[in-house]
Amino acid sequence: MEDILTVAKASKYCNVSPQTIINWIDLGHIEAYKTVGGHRRIKKSTLETFMIKQGIPIPDKEPQDQRKRILVVDDDPIIVETLVQALEEDEYDYEVISASDGFEAGLQINHFKPHVLILDIMMPDIKGYEVCKKIKSNPETRDTKIIVLSAYLDEERFKQMKDNGADVCFSKPLPLPQLKEEVARLLELK
Repeated sequence: MEDILTVAKASKYCNVSPQTIINWIDLGHIEAYKTVGGHRRIKKSTLETFMIKQGIPIPDKEPQDQRKRILVVDDDPIIVETLVQALEEDEYDYEVISASDGFEAGLQINHFKPHVLILDIMMPDIKGYEVCKKIKSNPETRDTKIIVLSAYLDEERFKQMKDNGADVCFSKPLPLPQLKEEVARLLELK
């Protein structure tokens, strides 16, 4: 018998909320039926067809850990664009996303689960030491490598960042080749 998914299972499979699945069903994007008790059920093949059309990765067919994930957090769009472009074009085929503030960064760390976090600690809503400590003290994220960027850090502050969990610290302006080298080293690709 073909796999039949509940709304909860379908939401986990797509990595979206159950309400999103219900909305997609109600809008006619996903074909579903209701049980006698009124619960929605979706054929796995139907859901996968929808996912392919929408560009949503299918977990069984595309293992999540296939590509190394990098999150760039900086409020300067030029720096973000430069870093994202340089890392996406790198020979290692990284999956790179960005966040422009602390709130968005927190969400992305939980959902995207980056292998490397490149963090500008001189953003208005980010306390760099706390971010590093929080990431390294959480069992789910403690293996995330953290590269700290700042235009205003001296050796003493760099040491303080490292004491709180940063793996590497760079001063701005960024030495891009060095940064790419460090990312590959942290990911044990070199």
